[in-house]
Amino acid sequence: MGNKLAIVFLICGMSVTQVFAKEFQDHTQMMAHGEGHLMDMDGAMVMGENTDTLPGGCEKVSATKEITVHAGHKYAEKFPGTMFAFDQQEYHFDPCTKLTVHFINDDEIRHQWMMHGLPKYLYPKGMFHLEVSGPGEVSGTLILPPGDKTYLVHCDIAQHMEKGMKGQLIVGKGSEQLPSIPGVTASIYPDDYSGKPYVPEKMPPSVSSTPSATPIPSDKTVATTNSSDSASALSGLTIIGLAIGFITAPMLANKFKGMSPAEIIAAIFELVSHSLGALIAIFSKLIKQFNSHKSISLPDK
Repeated sequence: MGNKLAIVFLICGMSVTQVFAKEFQDHTQMMAHGEGHLMDMDGAMVMGENTDTLPGGCEKVSATKEITVHAGHKYAEKFPGTMFAFDQQEYHFDPCTKLTVHFINDDEIRHQWMMHGLPKYLYPKGMFHLEVSGPGEVSGTLILPPGDKTYLVHCDIAQHMEKGMKGQLIVGKGSEQLPSIPGVTASIYPDDYSGKPYVPEKMPPSVSSTPSATPIPSDKTVATTNSSDSASALSGLTIIGLAIGFITAPMLANKFKGMSPAEIIAAIFELVSHSLGALIAIFSKLIKQFNSHKSISLPDK
């Protein structure tokens, strides 16, 4: 009787596994929606595909490369404190390389391989995006821009990047190392597995000063003080402006390196539009706060 029950439970368990397990799907028959956007009804998507248009500054395709990227829970086992990961966290390519990415999802849940910071005049939203819901494979192609730059690649599903699914793609010599890339760069907030109790840092005692009587300045003294303050403020702003110029000049030169004049103009307009948008948002917020303090007169009954 016990053996029969065991066989029944085994058959039921195998049936349940077959019902809930999802077969591996190779997503090759996807519908084109324009602007390099492909998708199907089974949960696969490609965004920002570009197979033939050269970015500004690229006279020709420098190389043709293919990579296979695996995504899944098992690849996070070598990184303590993570839940998901790619099988590789860093990629190196020459500028203007035509790159085909074969993205394989080994989990039963949805994963993505997204690349940010691409020129928006060529790649909508400035990104290249591969996505698969459940076990399966999808492929997409892009042409990397010119210049030396480091691009973030990650999964944008909620908390997947924070749990370890991210990497960096280095074009040419790269621009900078991105922080908190598992196994590659140091974490901004490293996890502590020592088991020691947390001891908060002690802040130094504040220095208190006793108020002293000060003489009331005359009008001439106030005018002199105001003019000197204005001059010092002007000189301070000048120094700050020069410092910002010296700091940002190498970054801008690195950013525009290898770009054509049209691409540089497009990048400058994009930067100016973002800055104006941020200033408008700040002024709108200040106006709303100012108006909220005003009293509202009720209509007469």
